[in-house]
Amino acid sequence: MRTPTLQYLYLQKPVTMVIIICIISVLPWIGLGDFSTKGEPREASVAISMLETGNWVLPQVYANEFAYKPPMAHWLMAAFSYPQGYVSEFTSRLPSTLAFICLMGCTLVFFGRRIKFQQAFIATLLLLTCVEMHRAAMTTRVDMLLTTFIVIGLYQLFRWEDRLELKGLPIIIPILLGCAVLTKGPVGIILPLFVFGVYLLMLRKYSLLTIFKALLYIGVASSFLPLLWYIAAWKQGGDKFLNVVLAENFGRFFHLDTPDITYDLGHENGVWYNFVTLAGGFIPWTIFFFFSIFGLKWQLKNISFKQIAKDSWNNILSMEKEKLFSLVALVCIIFFYSLPSSKRSVYLMPAYPFIAIFLAQYAIYITEYRTKVTRIFAAFLVSVTTVVLIAIGLTMTGIIDPVAIASQYTSRPSTLTQVEAVSNMFSSGCGLTVCIVIIVLIALLTVLYQMSKKINIKILYATIALTFAINLLVDGVIMRGIRQEGSARPFAERVMKEYPLTKDNMFVMNNLKVYRNLYGLNFYLGNRFHNFEEVMPKEGFFFATPSDLEVVEKNYGGQYTFNILTSSERIIHEVRRPVLLCSFLRIE
Repeated sequence: MRTPTLQYLYLQKPVTMVIIICIISVLPWIGLGDFSTKGEPREASVAISMLETGNWVLPQVYANEFAYKPPMAHWLMAAFSYPQGYVSEFTSRLPSTLAFICLMGCTLVFFGRRIKFQQAFIATLLLLTCVEMHRAAMTTRVDMLLTTFIVIGLYQLFRWEDRLELKGLPIIIPILLGCAVLTKGPVGIILPLFVFGVYLLMLRKYSLLTIFKALLYIGVASSFLPLLWYIAAWKQGGDKFLNVVLAENFGRFFHLDTPDITYDLGHENGVWYNFVTLAGGFIPWTIFFFFSIFGLKWQLKNISFKQIAKDSWNNILSMEKEKLFSLVALVCIIFFYSLPSSKRSVYLMPAYPFIAIFLAQYAIYITEYRTKVTRIFAAFLVSVTTVVLIAIGLTMTGIIDPVAIASQYTSRPSTLTQVEAVSNMFSSGCGLTVCIVIIVLIALLTVLYQMSKKINIKILYATIALTFAINLLVDGVIMRGIRQEGSARPFAERVMKEYPLTKDNMFVMNNLKVYRNLYGLNFYLGNRFHNFEEVMPKEGFFFATPSDLEVVEKNYGGQYTFNILTSSERIIHEVRRPVLLCSFLRIE
């Protein structure tokens, strides 16, 4: 009897199946669309500097400043870009994508061998289709790479205790944690040690001295490789480098003033921000679990709060080791990132695999015992997708004009520009867009078919497949249009053709406390900007937004004359305004 392909992969090659899903989910799309945010071109420019200057320790990037993050991600970007001789959107996003694929495979292997396989498999699928992880996998940032090193490092720490009972020290652990430090600093060691230390205490199996020695050995061994880079970078950057290291790693965490750096650490939010971003990061599955609340039967027992707390604590201590480790990891990670004033959604990504394990267990329970919830959520997702597909069809045939509709509700130029960009992607009717829309339609029909069969677990899998297809639509069409429309590339290519710009005569301001930095334009002009305030050149070309140019003319009007030559034809997304090119001349 012939086994269907998907069933065969699930039963015989589940890791291969997950890796194939991950590859299809992210790899074909990372090269589509230019940079349109601040973070991506800022990181990619470091790789440009490495390739052009040969400085792989502390390369200079935007306007004569050095990279203030450790270089692991940039080393990988430069290595992937080396064969083609230049850094592109694809090669700069590739480290995050490969890290994502590796993390998904390792997560399935780690949990699949220790808990019910179906639970581990569904947890992996929830993880690779949720918004936060999927977005980070396609971005030129260090966060996905850091998450992969930390999480796989935690998996190895668990195995070290489970198999060897803290005897010896597998070399893979210090390598993983050392790479985490080389990705984003000391948090790559501090966070895993914090999680592992709490877990060892919860086991009540080892003495405090044994735990202290284990953590000390890990910390020292994991610090060796990063120290080599920190020492080499300090020799190049001196006190200025140390000021940035202290501000980024300790000033941000302990709410300290950082007068020695020229930018605000930013992202200051309250404790509740973490829980809101977790809910947002797990969309669309957050909606599924919200629906499930109404399907539960609540029974209030006449038990004191003290007894409830005692029973809960005993239940936690009696959990299976894998579940206890996951619970400790997610609680410690969320607590750890609740302490610093700076909070961002991507900081919490190391907690996502451990949260997904419990969400998958809950999803299976809901699917088996609260059957209506799964069907209601599937119906909700089908309804939303149907409306979207109808709107896409009407746009592709020219029956409706999304820009005219959007203009009735908002007058913001940036919003209308984005709507127009997405509308153009659908109205052009290119082959890729049509294929993706067909895939979404097939996934939609699959959910409807499974709903008619009323086998709930298959409805859940079909819903996951529909979410996967929606991600393809977002990445392959919607985000591609938005990125293209807000990119600095067209303006950079135009000014390079029309004006005698060289690597020595392009200047900008580099003081984020006063001015906006033009990271995207710097990337597309080859990372050739110089700091106007440091060099104080006699003449040259100057880039700035209109509002920043007013400040510059106010501060330097008595020393320089500025002549506006041209402006970008559209708003650059990263600064949310057009960019001007000026010529300037120092007044003698």
